[in-house]
Amino acid sequence: MLIDGKKIAAELRRETKLEISQLKNKYKKVPGLTVILVGDLPASQIYVRNKEKSAIEVGLKSEIIKYPKSVTEEEILNKVEELNKDNTVSGILVQLPLPEHINKKKVIETISPDKDVDGFHPMNVGNLSSGFKSSIPCTPLGCYHLIKKVEPNLDGKKAIIIGRSNLNGKPMAQLLLKENCTVTITHSKTKNLKKECMEGDIIVAAVGMPKLVKGDWIKKDSIVIDVGINKTQNGIVGDVDFEEVSKIARAITPVPGGVGPMTIACLLQNTVDCFKRSFEKTQ
Repeated sequence: MLIDGKKIAAELRRETKLEISQLKNKYKKVPGLTVILVGDLPASQIYVRNKEKSAIEVGLKSEIIKYPKSVTEEEILNKVEELNKDNTVSGILVQLPLPEHINKKKVIETISPDKDVDGFHPMNVGNLSSGFKSSIPCTPLGCYHLIKKVEPNLDGKKAIIIGRSNLNGKPMAQLLLKENCTVTITHSKTKNLKKECMEGDIIVAAVGMPKLVKGDWIKKDSIVIDVGINKTQNGIVGDVDFEEVSKIARAITPVPGGVGPMTIACLLQNTVDCFKRSFEKTQ
């Protein structure tokens, strides 16, 4: 079974659009997403344009603030502080990567946890690991939705996560633990990675190694989520050898068209959730 990320993301965006319409009727205002873009990296520019387009389509108030690569760290931090106090802004996102002279950690920690739609602020990371309400990083949240579409009940499933990043591997583990999975986090230094994968009912590959996971690495009826995006001479490929694995797995995401569309759809939903939590606090 092919897990169609584009189709599932479109469903999520439709639900978000309806919810925004209902919130507008209730509160007489709409959630607002502000993205800060520093420099002129083509990949970042494309990604930010896609975010803006999707935000406008669902009815969010969208703003992009652009700075040259030469912008000072102080200017970025001051702008973030200003947006923290702006009641028309529900979510703040600073597009990564940032130029080397700007401290990424400092920028992330300056964003109000209540407006942190990326889920990177230490307070949101802590809340997620403690099982409390928090903004959840968009990519693992997207993966979670895709897995649940295939298998709503994950009780007792063995999940193998390949990759230990703060962006995906660690929050993915927290989401699956909450669903009563038995979770193993592996990575590029794991001994006998193939053996670990062969035990998994769910495999989430996000390690940045083209076609790492082969057909004989997985067991029949497993759910395989491929987060990898690797540029090769033959085009974009994932961390999973799709041709081999798709013949064995119960369900698998393609690259592209799998996890990618879900990331932006979850960002929109996170913005709405931040908006709702801001009203819960004032009531």
